[in-house]
Amino acid sequence: MSADTNVLPETAQKVADLLKTLGHEQAVVMLPATGKTSAEAAAGLGCSVAEIAKSIVFRRLSDDAAVMVVASGANRVDEGKVAAIVGPLGKADAKFVKERIGYAIGGVCPIGHLEKTVMLIDEDLMQYPNVWAAAGHPHAVFRLTPAQLAAMTGAPLADVALRS
Repeated sequence: MSADTNVLPETAQKVADLLKTLGHEQAVVMLPATGKTSAEAAAGLGCSVAEIAKSIVFRRLSDDAAVMVVASGANRVDEGKVAAIVGPLGKADAKFVKERIGYAIGGVCPIGHLEKTVMLIDEDLMQYPNVWAAAGHPHAVFRLTPAQLAAMTGAPLADVALRS
């Protein structure tokens, strides 16, 4: 009996189904090696690190809400800039991310969250024709335009990058 190589892991299949429901034409792609970091994903896809739309999750201190910043893989997120927009932040550990967002760190998708998530999109992503986002699993990604990312998430664009 041979394994079906077209079968996605359960969490990636959920994202693929959601993308289909949203009318998104791009398939979920399984990387041969992990895409847990922006650099690993970019190497596996043959794109620049900046074209990886990484999802960083924080905990808002005032109400314990999950706050997700979808940032260019080339950028470090400036927590001060994010806090100025959404309120004081704390760290979100792996358990918090899994319970609130629904994905394990390393495969956090910008859509399909368990709870309403406060979101911001790094305005630097808008300069690329396409970006790649995690699809619910450390090896799973999907391609979309920055405009599609904004439309799917409803998140506003913001200057969230740490500038030296």
